[in-house]
Amino acid sequence: MDLKPVLHEYLRSTRAVMLAKLEGLSEYDMRRPLVPSGTNLLGLVKHLTGVEYVYLGTSVGRPPERQLPWEEDGSVWEGADMWALPSESSEYLTGLYREACAHSDESLATLDLDTPAEVPHWSEGNRRTTFGVLLVRVVDETAHHAGHADIVRELIDGTGGADADMLDAAGWSEYYGKIHQAAETFRTD
Repeated sequence: MDLKPVLHEYLRSTRAVMLAKLEGLSEYDMRRPLVPSGTNLLGLVKHLTGVEYVYLGTSVGRPPERQLPWEEDGSVWEGADMWALPSESSEYLTGLYREACAHSDESLATLDLDTPAEVPHWSEGNRRTTFGVLLVRVVDETAHHAGHADIVRELIDGTGGADADMLDAAGWSEYYGKIHQAAETFRTD
């Protein structure tokens, strides 16, 4: 079994989930943090742009034509890749993400999984790896953040994840009630 096309398909699928979570939302809703960590939808897309470029581009000798602004000024190390500046429109950031994904897809089309790679920001003795290991990492990180996006979108407007149509509103309310009741049996305050 050739693992590369399987991993690529999972990556394409979770990329699509990330972008779909922005559909129909205002600039405000795409940007607003709804949990104490500040996680927001557009910030997740911005972060994954760098993930794609670094792990599936730069680390395998295929850096992007231009450096991302938050990497160029070093603000990435202060969390600047996790939220959108007022000057960064959603069209700009989703466009960058699409470009990064296309750049990664070119790597996938031309490189073998055992192609040597070196991650510039990993510690000196641990930088060397393979394209395949980095591909698994990007698939994992994208899926991880797509899960965050599911929750944040649900907090914004109630739009659930892939199984949202499994029940109608009354069914979800009943299901939620069962879970809440089970949790209440352990309440100590």
